[in-house]
This record gives sequence, C-alpha cells and structure tokens, in this order.
Amino acid sequence: MNDLLQKRCKPCEGGTVPYNAAQTKETLAQLKGWIVEDGKLVKLYPFKNHYETMAFVNALAWISHREDHHPDLLVGYNKCRVEYSTHAIGGLSENDFICAAKADTLFRL
Repeated sequence: MNDLLQKRCKPCEGGTVPYNAAQTKETLAQLKGWIVEDGKLVKLYPFKNHYETMAFVNALAWISHREDHHPDLLVGYNKCRVEYSTHAIGGLSENDFICAAKADTLFRL
C-alpha cells in the first residue's frame, strides 16, 4: 500500500481504458478490506459514534478535494460506506486505489 500512498491522482482523459480484471485483482491485493462490487471499489468503515463518523467523512472530503477524485459516500450514525469508481472512464482506475489507500490511512489515525 505504501506505493499507492506515495502517488497522486491524475486526470483521466477520454480514451483512458479502465482496469481489466487482472489489474483490478493485482491492485486490490494491496488494500485490506476493500471489495469490488458492481464495478466499484467498496469498503464499509465502522465507527464508535456519529462524531467519529463525521470526522472521517470531513477528512476524506479534504483528501478528495486535494486529489480531485471524489467517492460516493453513504453515511450513517456509526458507519460510512465508501465507493470509488472513475466515472469519466466507466470503471476503475489507479486513482480509485490511490484514494482507497489514503482513506485507510485516515481510519487508522
């Protein structure tokens, strides 16, 4: 995962090809607890309370802004479901995995 943490997201231009199954499987192995569901990179983060959940969401929003790559979030009292996909190319890209690794780093703090 350290390799992913050192990278920055790059804009996906038209014609960029989404990750294939082999690329997805190989890169997914660098992350813990993430799955691919309906073509999206997904993880459910549990928290003790609403405050911790919202602190995570706000920190993730800052990372998303900095990387210019934004997840879909489903936020509850003590959980947050994070979904990444690169809408511009209709699939997964390295950007999704970079941001997933950075989200995991937030969760450990």
